[in-house]
Amino acid sequence: MSLSTRLSLFFLAALAVVLLGFSSTLYLLGRSYLTNQLDERLEKALDTLEAAVDIETDGLEWEPRDRRLTLGVENGVEQVRWTVHDGAGGVVDRSPNLVNEPFPPHIDPEALPEMPIDGTSMTDVPGWRIARRHLRLTELLNLGRGHPENDSDDDIEYPELVLTAGLSPFPTEASLYRLALALGGVSAAVLLLSAVLGRWLCQRALAPIVQMAAAAREKAASNDQSGLPSPGTGDELEDLGKAFNALLDRRREALERQQRFTGDASHQLRTPVAGLLSLVEVVRRRPRPAEEYEQTLDQVHREANRLRQIVDSLLFLARTETESEPLKEEPLDLTVWTPETLKRWAEHPRAVDLHYEGADHGVWARAHAPLLAQALENLVDNALKYSEPGSAVRVRVWREPGVSCLAVEDRGCGLSLEETAAVFEPFYRSPRARLMGRCGVGLGLSVVHRIVAASRGSIQVEGRPGQGARFTVRLPEVAPKPYPDFPPLAPAEETTGYLSPTARSIRV
Repeated sequence: MSLSTRLSLFFLAALAVVLLGFSSTLYLLGRSYLTNQLDERLEKALDTLEAAVDIETDGLEWEPRDRRLTLGVENGVEQVRWTVHDGAGGVVDRSPNLVNEPFPPHIDPEALPEMPIDGTSMTDVPGWRIARRHLRLTELLNLGRGHPENDSDDDIEYPELVLTAGLSPFPTEASLYRLALALGGVSAAVLLLSAVLGRWLCQRALAPIVQMAAAAREKAASNDQSGLPSPGTGDELEDLGKAFNALLDRRREALERQQRFTGDASHQLRTPVAGLLSLVEVVRRRPRPAEEYEQTLDQVHREANRLRQIVDSLLFLARTETESEPLKEEPLDLTVWTPETLKRWAEHPRAVDLHYEGADHGVWARAHAPLLAQALENLVDNALKYSEPGSAVRVRVWREPGVSCLAVEDRGCGLSLEETAAVFEPFYRSPRARLMGRCGVGLGLSVVHRIVAASRGSIQVEGRPGQGARFTVRLPEVAPKPYPDFPPLAPAEETTGYLSPTARSIRV
């Protein structure tokens, strides 16, 4: 069952319940109104009959002629029928329209309700709505409604009179039947019209989703990588289409990065493996002196270390955030930790070019020390690799509001604006670096970016072609005690703007 069908059925069911409740309420109100109208007519008929009764101190006299009683003259089915009985049940008088029919037929006196004093009792018998009023002389005199007897009056006097008036319910029932038919017809017409219009509206409202689904099936069959067409409705469906297209774009970019990463990784791994195999094959062609075997083993060792570094970097980059274990971070004073870490470069041929510049006070950050050391070593190695011997490579530590900063800057070949945007992509190497013939696979900065992101920090790269580059790492600050703010970074030279003349320099 389609969504439009389910929505249509749901709203039709809700509308049917509303129409049923409305029709039932309207029918009951109409029935109550017509019944009240019937009872009011009977009450007025009894009032007219009672007005024809003369209440004297010694009896009740029926005087319809003196009162000019015209009630019950017409023979229509909707006209009132009435009778007047004495206390013994004898008929005193009846309406002219009851000449040829008994009224009321088949009434069981015991089934009639007790009539209150000077009050009216209503009851239903087959074919009639009956109203009765029992007039008793003693009760009426007690109510003060009698008057002195007129001696010249020769009319018959009764101690009791029972006034009965009736109306046929057929006109009321016919009206109610017509009302029920009208309500049922109108409800059915409204329900049918709502079904047609609701179905059309649901299909029209859901048409953009159907179009998007059809477009998705077509694109899946043709391996089309473009997004879904926007419905252009300006509502939630358009927002859904934009969000879905954004999700598709992110997934496509992730897939493209994964495919590029896989291709580059296989290429980078194939190169050292091929070198190792070719080196071993060359050595095995003929017997060689021990010195050549040692040289070959040294080359194999270097290539194996290079291959291990590539594999380690690939494994680190391949782990997702959910697969990675939470980092065991600890507070680090970067002014103490950074110089200790840089001592590992003391035996490097360019150790004399490596300088540390830090604040006079502690700069604390929360980080994973081994991973942060790997990130710093990759940045230093990158700076030394792409700068000429004799040019300074400076590692700086300072504090900014809320963050602790660690920067590595060099005076090497530098980076253009386009290169800074892609420098953290795996296996990316700038064309200038390739022309310089520097060895590398382009994974070091990717590893740095991943380490900084895992530490909830950020890394920023700045550079100018031919004038060097600076990589700045900002980590969340932890401060055991308040420290004065470190002066902001000021340019040391007009050309680069990287060095601060106020910094404290320590040669590693």
